[in-house]
Amino acid sequence: MYNRKRAIRFSSIFLFLILCLLLFSAKLILIQFFRSSYLTSLAAKQHNRYLELEPLRGTIYDRNLQPLAVNVRAFSLYGNPRIMSQEDKQRAAQDLPNLLDIERSFVQERLSRDKYFVWLKRKIPLDKVEDVRALKIPGLNFIKESKRHYPNQTLAAHLIGFAGMENEGLEGLELKFNKQLKGEPGWSLVLRDARQRDLLLEKSFFHPKDGFGLVLTIDENIQYIAERALDKAFHKHKALSASLIVMDPRTGEILALANRPTYDLSRFAQSPAESRTNRAIAHVYEPGSVFKIVAASAALEEETFVETDKIFCENGEYRIANHILHDYHPYGTLTFHDVIVQSSNIGTTKIAKKLGPPNFYKYAKRFGFGQKTGIDLIGEVDGLLKPPSQWSRTSIGALPIGHEVTVTPLQLVCAISAIANDGVRMRPFVVKYIKDSRDELIRSFQPRVADRVISDDTAQRMKAILADVVERGTGRRARIKGVSIAGKTGTAQKVIDGAYAQNKFYASFIGFAPVEDPQLAIVVVFDEPHPDHFGGTVAAPVFREVVINALKYLQARDYD
Repeated sequence: MYNRKRAIRFSSIFLFLILCLLLFSAKLILIQFFRSSYLTSLAAKQHNRYLELEPLRGTIYDRNLQPLAVNVRAFSLYGNPRIMSQEDKQRAAQDLPNLLDIERSFVQERLSRDKYFVWLKRKIPLDKVEDVRALKIPGLNFIKESKRHYPNQTLAAHLIGFAGMENEGLEGLELKFNKQLKGEPGWSLVLRDARQRDLLLEKSFFHPKDGFGLVLTIDENIQYIAERALDKAFHKHKALSASLIVMDPRTGEILALANRPTYDLSRFAQSPAESRTNRAIAHVYEPGSVFKIVAASAALEEETFVETDKIFCENGEYRIANHILHDYHPYGTLTFHDVIVQSSNIGTTKIAKKLGPPNFYKYAKRFGFGQKTGIDLIGEVDGLLKPPSQWSRTSIGALPIGHEVTVTPLQLVCAISAIANDGVRMRPFVVKYIKDSRDELIRSFQPRVADRVISDDTAQRMKAILADVVERGTGRRARIKGVSIAGKTGTAQKVIDGAYAQNKFYASFIGFAPVEDPQLAIVVVFDEPHPDHFGGTVAAPVFREVVINALKYLQARDYD
């Protein structure tokens, strides 16, 4: 009996062990053949950490290799909620908000996630990094990154633009050349122990490719000169907005471009959209009398008039269809030359009538109006230039004096540059070349001719007329002792809701210097300056200040 019970017990134990063996074997087969991929990936997640290695974004330089946008070292804070105790999470939620200016609820929500990695604060200032480290909270650590830094804050803001948290270009040249500036990311696979601590052992590594640098046509010093002069007048005349462009008429290189209002590139998120608008290329307006250079140049080129021809200016009143055209000062008979010098609306209209709408339109197109200049910036608009088939009966008295047409400041500086450059209009550009970190040239951008607008002879004659505008005409406030200046003033009523507004004007001045060897072509535009609103009194003095200081600077560089 005893032996029988013993045999039954032995058999039961044996059967149980066989059953366990079968169960374990089935489990192993399930793991090996059906769940191996899942468990392998889970182990990899626990013991391997994939890091994307950020490339260094390329630097943006001025023409003299002065940095305008650079990358600086930054640290980003992350947490590993899975290895943090509840006490660690409470300490982090209590201490981090005051240090990093973040909400306590944000920290609590992030650390409540069942994850190995959560961002807590990106790109922290270096002094804050040490403060966080001093807390010695387990589960918090830093990743080295970089962030965009603009050493001159507002200088050339509308040209440079800005990059966001991920070092992606969002505006201006940062956006236009984002692909070249950004580079290509690398990656690293780092081993971790069971407690999710980095072992500083790399299983594999791919080095990031840093971005290329941009070297601009902008001269940091001329940009500062232009912005200082524009800013002072902008506030003095209480203008709604203002723009200024300095261009080398011989090459099309933009030496300075400024707008008001402006913004701090380092705090772009706090700036209103209107302060970030590049009005120099994206804002159109009726130019007024600065547009008279088109009719004058075309008439001389087509030999419709010569400078000494007499034009009767109707003593200040002239009917065009059902509209009465006026001059600000009534004139009797003026020479062709003096019609432009004194900026007679009636005289200019008579010039355009004799020239004819098709010819006038042809030369307006040659000067670049009604079309984009092709500058290497984002956001340029083309303005409005109606073909003669769309003109009304009064258009012949409006377009030649800068009405029923809209332009950008950039188009105006290109137009006046064509006269300065002996009749050749150059395509404007702001990037001279692209280079790598070893200063090897990747790509260069050369001056390009956009069009032959007028002949050399006509350009010389127009230079003489525009020089007289400054010497004894409406642009006298642009005069500089010892420097020959050529230019044209413009004052135009604003169009609001389809009608000309009372007491709201655009004041502008276009010009170049020195006349005999033009190095600088400049446009200055103010929107709603007051109480003064004439181009000759508001914009011309700004032109004068920029030319004086820019020529001093350029001459000093020539002696270096």
